[in-house]
Amino acid sequence: MSEENVAHEISLDRLPEGFARRLEGREGPPPRPRPAATVVLLRRPPGEGVHRGLELLLLQRSRSAGFVPGAWVFPGGRVDDADGGPGIQRFLEGPQWGALSTQMEGPQGREATAYLIAAFRETFEETGLLPGLPRERWGDPGLKGLQADLVRGERSFAQVLTQLKLKLDAARAAYIAHWVTPEAEPRRYDTRFFALEVEAGAPLELQESEVTRSLWISPERALALHRAGDLPMVFPTIRTLEALRPFDTPGQLLDHFRSRSIPRLLPRLVRTPSGVGIVMPDSSLHSTETP
Repeated sequence: MSEENVAHEISLDRLPEGFARRLEGREGPPPRPRPAATVVLLRRPPGEGVHRGLELLLLQRSRSAGFVPGAWVFPGGRVDDADGGPGIQRFLEGPQWGALSTQMEGPQGREATAYLIAAFRETFEETGLLPGLPRERWGDPGLKGLQADLVRGERSFAQVLTQLKLKLDAARAAYIAHWVTPEAEPRRYDTRFFALEVEAGAPLELQESEVTRSLWISPERALALHRAGDLPMVFPTIRTLEALRPFDTPGQLLDHFRSRSIPRLLPRLVRTPSGVGIVMPDSSLHSTETP
């Protein structure tokens, strides 16, 4: 593979021990990717004018996390069976949901619902945020208990929403990317990325077993800190930030992605003289179109 085809390279000193050797020696069929949802939480910066400004939330994963330890990531995780369970769709409202389901080009019905429900659920589990929760309920001490119960599996997300008498507004969300983990990786995910608008000032309650720090930041600033070596991130996070950089407001970003086709991106990993390179499919040339 010629060097110019490598979209991104990770040096050996930044890879898990033995990863490059495993890449060269892998045999047999690749693991089947598990469904997952990632959420880019958007807000207007506090104190900015009402018409311009955009920040997104990055979380630093714990050094002991099972997936990308220490990296700055968007909230997200695996889709659970209950995310597509009977009756779960009653918690989604807004005409935008039908368009989102069609736009996903593959999963339909309960399966499509499960991805978006998982995006909202993971948002609450990892950050304590529930988009659409009335402002007067922010800081309610009962929310932390519901979050903890959900993380421990002692309460379902449907039970949380029922207790809060809350519906999930699909009009706050847009489907923005589809990434599949390279076949050489031992842990693989088929991940749908959603952008989801939240209100500025809503308090965070981080899930400390998975997340150590949080940062509201503009895409441009996040990329600058990454280039300086201060914000380690995995390749899909970097590419997503690059795609979101041109937008001035959450509404502008959401409107743009609702009107476009989202390609399925399955990168390949190749051995390079100094580490591991990521090779993107041809469809990725259209994945960062700007307005």
